Amino acid sequence: MIEYTAAVLSLSGLSFLLALIWGEPLLRILRHFRIGKVIRMEGPERHFEKMGTPTMGGVMIILPVVLMTLLLNAAPLIGFKGVGPSVLVPTLALLVYGLLGAVDDWEGVRGARRGLGMRARTKFAIQIALGMVIGWVLKYMLDVPDVFLPGVPVELELGWVYVPLAALLVAGFSNAVNLTDGLDGLAGLIAATAFGAYGGIALLQGQIYLAQFSFLLVGAIFGFLWFNVHPAQLFMGDTGSLALGATLAVVALMTGHWPLLALIGIVPLSETLSVMLQVAYFKWTGGKRLFKMSPLHHHFELSGWSETQVVQRFWLISLLAALFGVGLAML
Repeated sequence: MIEYTAAVLSLSGLSFLLALIWGEPLLRILRHFRIGKVIRMEGPERHFEKMGTPTMGGVMIILPVVLMTLLLNAAPLIGFKGVGPSVLVPTLALLVYGLLGAVDDWEGVRGARRGLGMRARTKFAIQIALGMVIGWVLKYMLDVPDVFLPGVPVELELGWVYVPLAALLVAGFSNAVNLTDGLDGLAGLIAATAFGAYGGIALLQGQIYLAQFSFLLVGAIFGFLWFNVHPAQLFMGDTGSLALGATLAVVALMTGHWPLLALIGIVPLSETLSVMLQVAYFKWTGGKRLFKMSPLHHHFELSGWSETQVVQRFWLISLLAALFGVGLAML
């Protein structure tokens, strides 16, 4: 186990370096094509200064992870032990949801719906359709465990219900991380913590290749965060947030411990619930607001917390929740 852990952490460091190396060239490309963030007027005033900051930075995370995963899969062809074909599923999820996010980003920056992006119903329908395919592959081709519950020593079978549940989880967390991506460094820190937790769970299960993939993502996200910490030089955009959220759900599904996403992903879950509650309360009361603004991080900004205070406190909560989640997976 020690040698596997060392290899996993080494790969994480390598993906960090790859993301870091090509960060500056990517920034120059995005600036050249003027792919800059459009800030909505109803947001906090302090965010207006971020107008025009390069977006679609999720490419900085996706490419190193995909490149290294493909190289590791090709390694057995020349006699080296690489990774198993199972990690191709989360890799493809990272790619296809990243592509969907890139289309959304382009529509929001340079398309006909500038400042808005794709229509929400269209995007959600595509997310669900992709999630159904992923759920079917996991269930009937890879035969991953349906679900494990803390303290229950055996796998619980869900039958055909697994596929729609998986689709909802993948689409839901894709949007949840997207909602979390509103402050410098927030979504990246939360995602890296969650992938680290599930990478640890995968190691404990003996799923070495899945653990390698998870920590490849941790390293690449850290490389992105080098440019995304406050004040951000680059935003991940939907290209990164949709891809990371969907891939996190896929990794969780492959471990069977996906119910722990409610704890390990407590920040994205809370951000999503705050939006749902805000909309429901607004309609129920005829115009009153439950929060000063949603998603939740904006509520605390408008309550007087600085941007860095919100990010650091949310990350501390996420870190503690991740530790508890890994502990529960060990029961």
